[in-house]
Amino acid sequence: MMEEAQDRARNVADAVFDGLRQIGDVSYAILPKDMAHALGDLKKAVLSQVRCVVDWELGWIDERVAGGDKLREEWREKCRHT
Repeated sequence: MMEEAQDRARNVADAVFDGLRQIGDVSYAILPKDMAHALGDLKKAVLSQVRCVVDWELGWIDERVAGGDKLREEWREKCRHT
């Protein structure tokens, strides 16, 4: 019973994804070939830059958390001495 429900949900999800893929294909097919490729390259370049920004932000967060740990430990040591 549970497996049948999962299969149905998977079939629905596959149908939705197929529909979205078709819409995406059509959105590029209506453009001239060189324009479609240029647009695709532009989108990939923008997303690549977004990925770089996200990676930078993740690294920055890790550094701040590590800095916070260090500062917290320094405060703890100062409290022990006083």
